[in-house]
Amino acid sequence: MIRLSSSQRSGLVGAALLALVLVAIGLLTAYFGSRYQVRLVYSAYVNLIVVLGLQVFMGNARITNLSHSAFMGIGAYAAALCVTPENIKKISLPDAPWGLAQFSLDPVVSALIAVVITAVLALLLGMLIVRLTSIGATIVTLAILVIIHAIFLYRTDIFKGNQAFFGIPQVFNLTSVIAIAILVVIVCRLFRESRWGIQLRASADDEVGAAAMGVQIYRLRLIAWVLGAVILAVAGICYAYFLGTISARPFYFNHVFLTLAMLILGGMRTVTGAVLGTFLISFGLEGVRYLETGPVFLGIDLPEALGLSGIALGAVIVLTMALRPTGIMGNREIETLFVRQRH
Repeated sequence: MIRLSSSQRSGLVGAALLALVLVAIGLLTAYFGSRYQVRLVYSAYVNLIVVLGLQVFMGNARITNLSHSAFMGIGAYAAALCVTPENIKKISLPDAPWGLAQFSLDPVVSALIAVVITAVLALLLGMLIVRLTSIGATIVTLAILVIIHAIFLYRTDIFKGNQAFFGIPQVFNLTSVIAIAILVVIVCRLFRESRWGIQLRASADDEVGAAAMGVQIYRLRLIAWVLGAVILAVAGICYAYFLGTISARPFYFNHVFLTLAMLILGGMRTVTGAVLGTFLISFGLEGVRYLETGPVFLGIDLPEALGLSGIALGAVIVLTMALRPTGIMGNREIETLFVRQRH
């Protein structure tokens, strides 16, 4: 029988509360939302999984990671290459090497292969990253993003670059992504409240002191890095299995800054902050995009304001870092707020 510590039991309570929030949003969307709104909310859940994958490493090790969208892309492309029917791949990838256009696998097997490929790459890269200083590691993750994007872009015989890789079976729906998001929330909370997560956060606050107490800092960072990459691969699979088409463009700088803003706004140190920041920005940006089109608001014909969403994201990052560097939630999880309200 597995015995959980008090902090892990508290983490499960918090995960259950967050699961209720995720289910409630999904039910409201499913029953009252239009088709466009369902796609919007599905995208928000995918971004939530990305932000949670980012939080596992960045929130616990306190090292900025700018390569997360690349790992999401690896998961998406690996699953797509495996699951897409042969007849479609022969049309879209006629020059594919290594017999990639000659087979088609079950969606579950394809997803498992994508996760394993991503985990192996993350392990190899992580052995270097975890031994670097905070600034050095951040620069290397940026280089990883650029290199992997260049591979997506210029190996058109495999990835088709900016052209659409089409024909991916639509395996997932809104229910699927909600279930996966809840599972990821549970994993992230259990890791955060585990001995590994607590020691990793302690090493981020005082690396010398933690090492003196016997904490294996590099090992813990590597575990968090690989776990985060696996979660990011899952997000990429959810993305590909719903849209049915992918390209290199979504897995680059725009997505990096979007998801970073979500994590920074909510608070990178907590899973609750990741959830809060994701939905605040996901739904808030829709309002900003509406203003970009130059609508009539309260009888006033507003001018078009193209690029306003980019300005809004930049403002969120700058203002949050200046006024509340730890984000809205700080170090608090949702169950802590609940207990405080009861008392």
